[in-house]
Amino acid sequence: MSKRFTLSGFWLSGPTYKVGLMLSLCGEDFAYHSVNLRAGEHKSPAFLAKNRFGQVPALEDAKSGMALCQSAAILEYLAAELGKFGGEGACGAAQAREWMFWDFDRLAAPIYRLRAQRAGFRTFTQPIVEMYFAEAGAALKVLEEALGKTLWLCGSQPSIADIDVYGVVAYAPQAGFDIAAYPAISAWTKRMEALPGFIGINDLPKATQA
Repeated sequence: MSKRFTLSGFWLSGPTYKVGLMLSLCGEDFAYHSVNLRAGEHKSPAFLAKNRFGQVPALEDAKSGMALCQSAAILEYLAAELGKFGGEGACGAAQAREWMFWDFDRLAAPIYRLRAQRAGFRTFTQPIVEMYFAEAGAALKVLEEALGKTLWLCGSQPSIADIDVYGVVAYAPQAGFDIAAYPAISAWTKRMEALPGFIGINDLPKATQA
C-alpha cells in the first residue's frame, strides 16, 4: 500500500529531521527519498518541480496533491492536516508560529553554521566563529529562560514550536554547546525524547525507502 507522505531530504539536514520527527510523532509512516546533494540533485528540474527553492526538505502529500518546501511551512501544514501539535486554539497556533520565526532568525542559523564548520563543511574566520557562538549563546539563554517557566513552549502540550526548536537544539552539541549547562532546556529535551514516536537525529533513513 502506497504511503500518503513522501519526504525528500538528506539525513544530515536539520530541517529534514524536523519534518521526519513531526511525521513520526504523528504516527505517520512515510516514504523517504534521499536527495543526492553532492550530485546536485536538488537543482535538477525534477526536484525543482516540487521545491522551487532547490533545498531540502520537500514534502509531497498524495492525498491532496500538495508539494511543499521549507520545514516550518511543512510543520504547519501537517499540524492542520493531521490535527496534531498545532497549538491550543488560534492563540496557541500564533504562539507556535512566533517561536518558529524566532528559531529561524536567532537560533538555527548560528547553530547550524557552527555545526557545519566543526564538521568541515564550512570555513569561517575566527571572528565569525566567535560571533556565531555569541549569537547562539544569547538565543539559548532566551530559550532557557522561557522553558524555566513552562513545560512546553506554547501551553500545556507539545506543539510544532517544540518540534521545530528541538530540531535545532538537538544539534547544539555538534556546534560546541553543552546542553547540560542549560537545566531547563535539558529537562525539556528529555520530555521531547519521551514522547511516543520520537526519533533521534541519527534515525532518519540514509537511503531512499518506499
